[in-house]
Amino acid sequence: MWGEGETMMPIGQHLANLRRKGGLGKDPDRAAERAAQLTAIDKDWNCPWSLNWQRHYRVLADLVDADGHLPQIEPGVLFEGDDLGAWLQRQRRTWTALSEEQERRLARLGVAPAGRPAPAPAAEGAGKTSAFQRGLAALAQYIAREERTVVARAHVEELPDGSLIRLGVFLSNHKARRDRLDAQQRAAFVELGYAWAADPQHG
Repeated sequence: MWGEGETMMPIGQHLANLRRKGGLGKDPDRAAERAAQLTAIDKDWNCPWSLNWQRHYRVLADLVDADGHLPQIEPGVLFEGDDLGAWLQRQRRTWTALSEEQERRLARLGVAPAGRPAPAPAAEGAGKTSAFQRGLAALAQYIAREERTVVARAHVEELPDGSLIRLGVFLSNHKARRDRLDAQQRAAFVELGYAWAADPQHG
């Protein structure tokens, strides 16, 4: 649900209705305009594969965004009740059943078909530290412009080089894992105004 009081809207159901044939309206120009607006928010709002696949993929992509690489995820590792490890293992076993775009996306995260070595993720050469530095640069840019440290979970920040940083995900993931940050990383967050980084056991 999204909104307040009487304006609460079941946003998931609303999107499901928009994805249906004719869901954007009968007028082709208006439908095209609405599709463009939705694509500007999320280019995968109406992805050609199942929403279940997209949801699991986005969890993996968020992990790579946060850490610079995909951690080892074995069957039994749950995320919001879903067995993420079992899903990942299934993708590797049924690789040939995936579309070329699905294969490309998983490969960019460092996932390979069963029996093949995992490819280097898209951020090879950048590494975990570089991914952190890009996120930190995006965060500093956002704070300087907005003059606040609160970042919406869905916010995406564009760096001067054109790269897009899922800033809300970056910040919330590092806050949740603050006990794993090193001293320099914690100091960088503190300098930007995040007191929770000063003591990883609290906040």
